[in-house]
Amino acid sequence: MHKNGLQVAIDGPASAGKSTVAKLVAKQFNYIYCDTGAMYRAVTLKAIQQGISLDNEPEIAKIVKESKITFTPDETGQKVFIDHHDVSEAIRSEEVTNSVSAVAAIAAVRKQLSAQQQAIAKDGGIVMDGRDIGTAVLPNAEVKIFLVASVEERAKRRYKENIQKGINTPLDELQLEIEARDYKDSHRKISPLTKATDATEIDTTALSIDQVVSEIAKVINSKLNFN
Repeated sequence: MHKNGLQVAIDGPASAGKSTVAKLVAKQFNYIYCDTGAMYRAVTLKAIQQGISLDNEPEIAKIVKESKITFTPDETGQKVFIDHHDVSEAIRSEEVTNSVSAVAAIAAVRKQLSAQQQAIAKDGGIVMDGRDIGTAVLPNAEVKIFLVASVEERAKRRYKENIQKGINTPLDELQLEIEARDYKDSHRKISPLTKATDATEIDTTALSIDQVVSEIAKVINSKLNFN
C-alpha cells in the first residue's frame, strides 16, 4: 500500500459515468481526485484558442511542455486551470469534446501528461479516471475499475447533461458522436482504451450513481482490509 492510501484507477468509454463516481469515491475515502480527461481537454482548448491544427503534433506537444495545468477542489468537485486561467466550463464545450480524442492520440502529449499523472499519484490516496489509467498510467494500482454502459444509455446521460447546460443536441447525433469517440479511443495506436486484465468491470447501464459508488467502495474496502 502507498503511504497515503490506495491508488484507484477508473477507466471506461465516454459518458460511462467515470468522473461523477470518481469524485464521490474520492470524497468517501478522503482521497485526492484527478480527472485526467480534463488535462487532455485543457490542452485541446488551448490548441483551439491558438488556432493550432489538431494534427500539428509538434505544436500541441509544445503546449503541454509550456503550460501549467492545475486543479483546485470546490463544491462541485474541482476547478481546472491552465496557466492560472479557470477553464472548468470551457473545456466541456462541444468543440473540445469532439476534438479531444485527436489530441489524446498524440504520443508526445500522452507521454508528458502520463508522467504528470504518475507524479500526482505516487504517494497513493488517489482516485484517477481516464481511458488508460489501469493499463498505462498506473499499471500497479491496487484497485482497477472498468466502467461500461450501453451506447444508448450514455447518449441519454450526455443529452441530460447538455440540456442542463442549455445545449440542445439531438439524441441520435450524440449517439453517433459517442460511437465515433469509442472507435477512436479503442483503435488509437498509443494506449488505446482497453480493460486491464486485473480490473473489476461494472456495467452501469441499469445502476444509479450511488449503486456504482457503493460497488467501487466494496472493492476498495476489500483491498484495505486485506492489507
